[in-house]
Amino acid sequence: MEAEVDKLELMFQKADSDLDYIQYRLEYEIKTNHPDSARKKNLITLLKELSAIKSRYQTSYVRIKSVAIKQEETKSRICATLNKTMTMIQELRKQTNVELAPLTKKRKLQQSNLKSHMPEL
Repeated sequence: MEAEVDKLELMFQKADSDLDYIQYRLEYEIKTNHPDSARKKNLITLLKELSAIKSRYQTSYVRIKSVAIKQEETKSRICATLNKTMTMIQELRKQTNVELAPLTKKRKLQQSNLKSHMPEL
């Protein structure tokens, strides 16, 4: 999950950088190729819209980062609760001398899937 968050963060950083570059290039084009004022006003409006888009990207990035942090916290809490539950079950088994039947293929597959998503277990 952390890799996906890092990948998403890099995508937002690249988008932010690309928007900066586009804005720089547009400003340069306006100064060098379009000195007439009527056209300049339209291009400046376009630049302002580009700044607004960049601002929306940054806001989205902050929100997604916040969600990713909350997901990681929730995952940690779930793992801790699951570990406590497993420990309690093992203690109960020891105290009651109950032996469980071996896991079925389906249960083994579910267990390996869970461990692949939550290696902390």
